[in-house]
Amino acid sequence: MTAQPPLHDADTLAFYDREASAYAARTQAEPTRLRDFLMTLRPRAKILELGCGGGRDAEFMLAAGFEVTPTDGSSGLAAQAEARLGQPVRVMRFEELEEVAAYDGVWANACLLHVPEEGLADVLTRIHRALMPGGRFYAGFKSGDGGDRDSLGRYYNFPSEERLRAAYGAAGAWAPLDVTTGQGGGFDGVPRTWLHVLAVKGA
Repeated sequence: MTAQPPLHDADTLAFYDREASAYAARTQAEPTRLRDFLMTLRPRAKILELGCGGGRDAEFMLAAGFEVTPTDGSSGLAAQAEARLGQPVRVMRFEELEEVAAYDGVWANACLLHVPEEGLADVLTRIHRALMPGGRFYAGFKSGDGGDRDSLGRYYNFPSEERLRAAYGAAGAWAPLDVTTGQGGGFDGVPRTWLHVLAVKGA
């Protein structure tokens, strides 16, 4: 019997639990990409947020009138988000996503990049299943040559665009699947090339 690939990294979650307060308090850029994403959705659409962190993006979406379900795998970050939002935040690891055709959109900003590379297609399959037909899905990844840890001990899958497209392709039908690149940093202060993926679940 083939073993199930890991879908989260325990050391990375432990890091975010330890650093939850500092991570939630960091200065962030204006949510331009999030604004663009929300413009593709109907008013009051149902959005699942994976990896909500300190709750900044969820707060923005709620203020814009969307029905948001914020989640994070770190209990420490979920507590920070709850304090900011004034509503419950579900502590949920990626392998616990079981909903079927429940959301108009999934917003996964800088969180799926921590999924062990051998389990990424499984997580993407779960997201595909959770979306309604025509549902929108955004995720951002740090580009690279495969799984490694940063200077803070966090695991990253560091995919190439080719490997990322293959993982999405194994998860189901997307129409379209757009991948764009950009430059950006992170909590470790290291500049990276980012892969921004906007996918639409096929009907």
